[in-house]
Order: sequence, then structure tokens, then C-alpha cells
Amino acid sequence: MKPSMQTYYEDTVRAALTKELGCTNPHQVPALEKIVVTTHCGKATDRKQAVEDSVEEITKITGQKPSVSYARKSVANFKVREGEAVGARVTLRGKTMWEFLDRFIHITAPNIRDFRGISAKSFDGNGNYAVGIPDQSIFPEVELDQIKREIGFDLIFVTSAATDDYGRALMSALGMPFRDNKKEEEDSAA
Repeated sequence: MKPSMQTYYEDTVRAALTKELGCTNPHQVPALEKIVVTTHCGKATDRKQAVEDSVEEITKITGQKPSVSYARKSVANFKVREGEAVGARVTLRGKTMWEFLDRFIHITAPNIRDFRGISAKSFDGNGNYAVGIPDQSIFPEVELDQIKREIGFDLIFVTSAATDDYGRALMSALGMPFRDNKKEEEDSAA
């Protein structure tokens, strides 16, 4: 059974984007390829335990066990040695990607304190979008009384879009709750 978000993309979003962007070839229509969830434990004094906690939290949030990231070289100022575990990352594709996106848009993002939308300015020039999450408490999979330490995450939405405008159109059509910058500017001017 297909996730509802994937069905929504295939049945509604793809056709709407074809008209909106003027695509003549169906392969020109941007699609979501993967979602990468990463975290790094740079300042933790007990870095080894922090990485283990990060792996545990990402597993709860995504339903998939992440791989551990290791330092490529030693940096004395940051007290990091080459080969030391410094973070974790997981790449979501297919069914788990669509389910995670659905949960993020409809459940997780609105749980952010004082939520007024997510900034639409975090595109990388190639149609990919990144958003930073300050701590794991906004995810419903995490039990608040079980949190050992605050762990921040980066979510990278990798698309097949060639430009930021195409990527923004795709993410908006999927329902990403972008902040209305025009409305903010009007409110601040008044």
C-alpha cells in the first residue's frame, strides 16, 4: 500500500506542477528523491554517549537506524580526534521518506513553539531544501520524560529540481508550511 503523501504527489501535485511550471516532458517535473536527517555532537564532553543518544533518537524519529559519522581529521581546538564518532545520519527513500514527510508537515512542524511557518530561504541553489530543528521534543515519537539531552537535527529535502524556484514550487505543492514573508513585512511596517 502506497503512503497517502506519495499518492497525493502522483495524482495531484505532479499534474499541477506540470501546468504551473510549463513542463512538456514528465521527467522535467520536480520530485522528492530523498530526505537526509543528520545530527552532530560537536561540543559534548561525553561525545561517545552523545552519539549513542543521537542514534537512539534518530531511530525513534525516522524508524530507520542511522549510520555513525566519524571525524576525518584531528582538530585540537575542537578536541576532536581523527576517527572519533561525532554524529549520525540517515537517508530516507521510498515509502519511509513519504511517511516521514507526511508526519513532518502535518504533525511535527506545527509542534514548533510559536510556529508561524518555516523559512522559504533555505534552498541551496539546486532546488534542495534544508531546515534545522533545535531539539527533538517536537517529534511525537519522542517521549518528553525519556529525553537525556537536547539534540538538534538538520533535515535536507533532496529534490530533482534544477532551480530553487522549481524546488520551492514542489515543496509548496506538497504542503510544506512556508512562512509568508510578504505578510511579515507588512506586519512589521505597521
